[in-house]
Amino acid sequence: MSTPVRGTGAGPDRIRLVLSDDHRVLRESLRRSLEAHGFEVAGEASDGVEAVELAVALKPDVVLMDVTMPVLGGIEATRRIRQRVPEVRVVMLTMHADEATMAEAIRMGADGYLVKDCSTDEIAETLRLVASGRTALSQGVAVSMLAEVQALPSAEELVSKREEEVLQLIADGCSSAEVAERLFISQKTVKNHLASIYHKLDARDRTQAVLRAVRMGIVRLD
Repeated sequence: MSTPVRGTGAGPDRIRLVLSDDHRVLRESLRRSLEAHGFEVAGEASDGVEAVELAVALKPDVVLMDVTMPVLGGIEATRRIRQRVPEVRVVMLTMHADEATMAEAIRMGADGYLVKDCSTDEIAETLRLVASGRTALSQGVAVSMLAEVQALPSAEELVSKREEEVLQLIADGCSSAEVAERLFISQKTVKNHLASIYHKLDARDRTQAVLRAVRMGIVRLD
């Protein structure tokens, strides 16, 4: 059964989460740790169907979603969430940085991807970045993608130097306004660069563009 969780006096500026993992002990540990970091855990789900139900009912800022769950897997649950409540962001949490699984999760709408050996601080930072509309991939994920760089087309054949700069700043977690400020260009120009990048990398959004750019060695995740 889905489990709404009573708030703990969270203020309106706190990021609201739904935790979805079939391991109760892990959920409880995550809840305690993330509440200590200032998040409000609005609900918990033990399978993908419950995660979708809670996302629709509670409309949290972010769902922290396990990839492998009973009844409905995390990737399909992510697709349904983004279809029914597209404003809700999703961060995947998995035991393995498997490139094929990661790519499918991103394609289905995941905004971030973390491996379970990352620290609570990294999870918290990723959730904050994603809640603010940015993209976040853990270092372990980046390493797994970089292993395929040599098999991909040359970066110089695809994106311009300016587009590479825009991509790197996006990968660093900058918003469009921050990219414009750092590169001394207008936000409209940033939008035009992103449109070109999406076309060249066959990406539908920032998350996919960063994922593919990292795989191709165009940008790095520090």
